Amino acid sequence: MSRPDQPLCTDTDGGIILTLHIQPRASKNEVCGIQDNALKIRLTSPPVDGAANKLCREFLAELFDVPKSAVEILSGETSRHKRVRIGGKVSAHLRRALEEMIPQHR
Repeated sequence: MSRPDQPLCTDTDGGIILTLHIQPRASKNEVCGIQDNALKIRLTSPPVDGAANKLCREFLAELFDVPKSAVEILSGETSRHKRVRIGGKVSAHLRRALEEMIPQHR
């Protein structure tokens, strides 16, 4: 499903907002690249009782080296398509981390 009205990454005060496409029940947690202008992430957790959302926040916190409390799902709690705010660092540092993880997963 294409979402051209939502950019992959938007700068905010003290962080960034990412558009994500989540694939639950994968064999391992990983960033797969970009799909339909969203960062595609595979997670091992099933989409049951918020388990995939919890793992999504933990995985992003680890990837961006921020506390789990700095990762907030803004929209898409019950969807594979999510908008997530990552704070705790200057947006330029977070963007650089994002750019470094994308080429190795294309």
